[in-house]
Amino acid sequence: MGQSAFLVVLLAAILCLLAPGLQHRLQDLFRRRPATLWTVPILLTVVFAAASRIAGAFSLTLTLLVLAYTLAPVLIAFVQGPAASPRPTALDFLAILVLWLPIEFAAGAQLVPRPAQGFLHSVAYGIAILLGLVLWTGFRSFSGMKYNPPRAARDFWLPLAGFAMVAPVLAAVGVALGFIPPPHLPAQSAGRMAAALGIIFVGTALPEEILFRALIQNLLMQRLGSGTRTLLLASFIFGCAHLDNGPQPLPNWRYMILATIAGFAYGKVFHKSSTVLSSAGLHMLVDWVKHFFF
Repeated sequence: MGQSAFLVVLLAAILCLLAPGLQHRLQDLFRRRPATLWTVPILLTVVFAAASRIAGAFSLTLTLLVLAYTLAPVLIAFVQGPAASPRPTALDFLAILVLWLPIEFAAGAQLVPRPAQGFLHSVAYGIAILLGLVLWTGFRSFSGMKYNPPRAARDFWLPLAGFAMVAPVLAAVGVALGFIPPPHLPAQSAGRMAAALGIIFVGTALPEEILFRALIQNLLMQRLGSGTRTLLLASFIFGCAHLDNGPQPLPNWRYMILATIAGFAYGKVFHKSSTVLSSAGLHMLVDWVKHFFF
């Protein structure tokens, strides 16, 4: 299996969990046999080991590091039990940090040959998202994650309305801060631009929306309420996650400001819609326009 095919299979596994029936079966399994959860990090480590073989970067040290990485959030969730609390606990937030921060800071990258780093980082990101979905739609199973297909007409028009409102603000602030140049006509072909929509959606928008909206924002709302202050806090966290992103010097405060504004819009669409796919759609549009028109 080639690298592209491997990523497609991993993406298919993530998308399969959009089915409410599969989520319910996982919840039932974990309620009856909580110890089954321990098979998940083992299976995901095997997946990563297979990917590293494909990339010619397999090592026992790297494999054990991935096993430790996947075991840590599972341990934190397991000690609480399946859906043991009516609302998120401090341990749930700790588990999310343990899941997110190693990916954010590319832990273990020094163990991977440079030609394989892009592919294995994508695999690790996919494994993290898959593990997060299993933990919080199946084992802990909090409501409000909205990891499901669209359920209403608003799920389709909310991303467009959100884009119409936030895109001019992001463009004006981005140019004023020197984060992006003034807008220009795209230099790429229409076919390439169309293909980029899908790539941005599955490669950036959907994974980030699962993490920052379905997990972090939702758990904050479950814990603190769904008011504006919670939305601002979630947006600020999303903004801070971009401090270590280029192309400007780090910490990239310009990117943080723009990401915080965008995160507020994504969060509002997530709150108003019935699916995380809506905020992912808005996220995709913003990234796509930035890439081709600025």
